[in-house]
Amino acid sequence: MKQIIQDLKSGQTILEEVPSPQVREGCVLIQTTHSLVSLGTERMLVEFGKANLIDKARQQPERVKQVLDKIKADGLMPTLESVFNKLGLPLPLGYCNVGKVIAVGKGVSSFRIGDRVASNGNHAEVVCIPQNLAAKIPDNVSDEEASFTVIGSIGLQGIRLLQPALGETVIVIGLGLIGLVTAELLKANGCRVIGTDFDPQKIEIAKAKGIIAFNPATDGDVVKFVLEQTNQTGCDGVIITASAKGDEIIHQAAEMSRKRGRIVLVGVVGLGIRRDDFYKKELSFQVSCSYGPGRYDENYENCGQDYPVGFVRWTEKRNFEAVLYAISSGALDVKPLISEIVPLNEYEKIYGDMKKKGVIASILKYPEQIENHTKVRIETAHFAASTGKMGIIGAGNFTSATMLPALQKANASIKYIASAQGLSAKIAAKKANAEYATSDYKEILNDKDVDLVLITTRHNAHARMVMDCLNADKNVFVEKPLCLNETELDEIMEIYRQKRLILTVGFNRRFSPFAVKMKQLSGSSPMNIIATMNAGFIPPEVWVHDLQTGGGRIIGEACHFIDLCSFLSGSKVISACMSSLGINPAENTDNVSILLKYANGTNATIHYFANGSKAYSKERIEVYSQERTLILDNWITLKGYGFKGFSIMKNRQDKGHKAQFALLNERIKTGGDALIPFDSIINTTKASFACMKSLKTKSWVDIL
Repeated sequence: MKQIIQDLKSGQTILEEVPSPQVREGCVLIQTTHSLVSLGTERMLVEFGKANLIDKARQQPERVKQVLDKIKADGLMPTLESVFNKLGLPLPLGYCNVGKVIAVGKGVSSFRIGDRVASNGNHAEVVCIPQNLAAKIPDNVSDEEASFTVIGSIGLQGIRLLQPALGETVIVIGLGLIGLVTAELLKANGCRVIGTDFDPQKIEIAKAKGIIAFNPATDGDVVKFVLEQTNQTGCDGVIITASAKGDEIIHQAAEMSRKRGRIVLVGVVGLGIRRDDFYKKELSFQVSCSYGPGRYDENYENCGQDYPVGFVRWTEKRNFEAVLYAISSGALDVKPLISEIVPLNEYEKIYGDMKKKGVIASILKYPEQIENHTKVRIETAHFAASTGKMGIIGAGNFTSATMLPALQKANASIKYIASAQGLSAKIAAKKANAEYATSDYKEILNDKDVDLVLITTRHNAHARMVMDCLNADKNVFVEKPLCLNETELDEIMEIYRQKRLILTVGFNRRFSPFAVKMKQLSGSSPMNIIATMNAGFIPPEVWVHDLQTGGGRIIGEACHFIDLCSFLSGSKVISACMSSLGINPAENTDNVSILLKYANGTNATIHYFANGSKAYSKERIEVYSQERTLILDNWITLKGYGFKGFSIMKNRQDKGHKAQFALLNERIKTGGDALIPFDSIINTTKASFACMKSLKTKSWVDIL
């Protein structure tokens, strides 16, 4: 299938051939007929992509601070590699999609194949959309009209926050696409609406819809005009749908408002609010979040958990439905807003000049017949004549930024890269010079040429995919964690015993030259180990915290350091205890201290903290043994105290990924022992489960 993407590095807008996405649980698969181009949001992305590095930095000063903090903690080169990798990942464009349902995922009951739906899907011939982000289209609403659903919902959510009453005067600042729709919906709500804009064409469209329209460029002072229209009282509410860098719009909105008036920001303007403006009138100000309640809520959007209508009347899905009803009933007429309908393959007519005058809404029209393939060949790919070909499942940031550069340096033969959405697989496959990109990972399992499958998906998919790979007689590498619970672990162990293939988990820290040097220096006698992770704060709504999806940060991330302590000690964990920060410690796995007892007498303490400064080193490892001490700072500097012939080892940051993947590539081609003994992997996994159990039981937990 084809999809429009924006290359942030080159600035090009590209119609890319990518694998069609697979329908997921709780989602519907939609074949697109039309999609609306958001000339505001998408133009900003296109212009950002075309800007040079200095201008990109100027546009995102908050990111510059993050980069500077990362340089302090991790060093210049790792930071630059991370930045350039981010810029090398193209963005999918578009969020106003209309099409027909062609597949329904497990757990979806409100849609059927053949339904016409509007969604926030990208500009792509096929999109996979969660059920709470799609709405059925009434029979009397055309696909072209329905493509305004999401844009309309953005304006409608601003109206909901404003809470206008019948007869109130509301000002809409900015009569672009969202502004015109917002003004018409306000009028349908019984409001007296005044719209302002500098574009004469938009002023005329607004007037034709019965809206009082004012052009500050030709009609004078907008504040005086509003006061005159309201008998010097001021307007009841202001909705700002404009885009501007300065603070003048906020100031004007305050000046034209009545006492205790309401101001809602839907667009993007400077927020240098003057206290005196708001103090004297006791004005309220609120920023509107996209389509409505549920936006950016993982449980609502991706897990399908709806809000009870009795408590949250208007969710984003119900806002979609309300806009469609307004179009269906004639309360909202979007036809006059359509400036052009362009075939998908002529997309450059829109994106070539997004500032051209006279354009309100541009719609892309898609072909009825498409090439709906789950696998796409990468034309530039080539392979060395060797065995040991690999397939990668998962094309996220870790794959792109860490795994692929390491595998390429090791001259690995990558045949496939798979991702459910397809686009990320295509981007990663081109970067890796792989032969195929696919949205169906079972293509990899069915290919006899593939010797090793590497899994980098979300944590809850690891166990199932590991078992699928082993059952398909494939050696497998899976990023940590191996699985999320004892049941999954037991099932994996049973299949492993039957197949006796190679199973590796991505415990990369043990492969760092710093870790190897520490083990060489410390020997095999009992030791004390202190590992401190300044892990950083992650918002609670992010999937890693969800015990069903991410397993939490201990099972999902701290297992790295359990393995490292096991590697350094040369022994296995026999008992674990974990304590957490806070009044309700069982609810906080972000800030914990773990105690581990090893069979050889070693004691290890792992501090995993999320409440430290990002400017401080992220990881620190200390080893105490036989009146000697080793201190490793952030995988950059290793210092030794009490060692003959060793005092310091210093290099660029190296967490072991390169050595890990180089060894993995070597073993899969030439044979040899597993990189990590299977019983050690099992011990580490059980130890992470024991930590979670210890937190609940407030006691030591033995690992059997």
